Parts: sequence; structure tokens; C-alpha cells
Amino acid sequence: MRRVQSVGLLLLAIWLILHGLTALIGLSFDGLGMLMAILALAAGGLLLIGR
Repeated sequence: MRRVQSVGLLLLAIWLILHGLTALIGLSFDGLGMLMAILALAAGGLLLIGR
């Protein structure tokens, strides 16, 4: 398995997996919205600066 070199891409991958699980199996817990927002902002910011 290949390792992700960019932290931004890793956070984006985690966000996409969580987003898919929430839609597919109804995964939900307190603070999920806040967690998703933080992951999206962190991934976007890191991708913009090239990390």
C-alpha cells in the first residue's frame, strides 16, 4: 500500500470516507458536523499551501 505524501490529501481522504459513511450507513455522533468542518478547512488550507 502506498503512503500519502501530502497531509492535505490525507485529511481530504479522511473527510471523504467520513462523508461517505454518514450518507451510506447513517453514521452519526455528537460533534460530527464540527469535525467535518474542521477537516475540510484543514485539508483545503494545506492543499492551498502545498503541504
